[in-house]
Amino acid sequence: MNDFTEPVLDSQPVIETERFLLRPLRKSDAGMIAHYTEDKRVAEGTRSIPHPLPPGATESYVARAMAQNRVEDVWAIDGSANNLAELLGVVSLTRLEDDRSELGFWVGAGFWNTGFATEAVAALVAANPHHARTLFAEAFQDSPGSARVLTNCGFSYLGDAESWSVARNARVPTWTYLRKMG
Repeated sequence: MNDFTEPVLDSQPVIETERFLLRPLRKSDAGMIAHYTEDKRVAEGTRSIPHPLPPGATESYVARAMAQNRVEDVWAIDGSANNLAELLGVVSLTRLEDDRSELGFWVGAGFWNTGFATEAVAALVAANPHHARTLFAEAFQDSPGSARVLTNCGFSYLGDAESWSVARNARVPTWTYLRKMG
């Protein structure tokens, strides 16, 4: 690998929870991802989802998540084995430097307050597929539910910051969290 080549990441494991599977994204997920993220509330809860969604944005996101040279591993929260929706949301890990990764997640608005986000984040943390020593995450300060997901999964408050939200076209105050692993 030279300085101009992205690292090739290992294949993602499938992670089983009580109510669903965390599995790598596939092309067929694009429609449900677009459906959920067209909801302004979902888009505004993230840094990177635009609102309204431009044509092809979801397909590009799925293609990046499936690429061999991806920088982020994205798992679909798939409840189809338990008579739930095939896609409830996503959870992701982005490799930072050394043994650190950043965790992100969202679930469709119809699944808020169901415990799906907490179950998905807890399963990803327990599996620790990046073998990270430290996980970072953030929650917008106007999203206390997201902050509860993180604290329920063993993350500790680290401090206040700001992040850019594409959907809001603005900097948004955040709470930053850290979880030491092992």
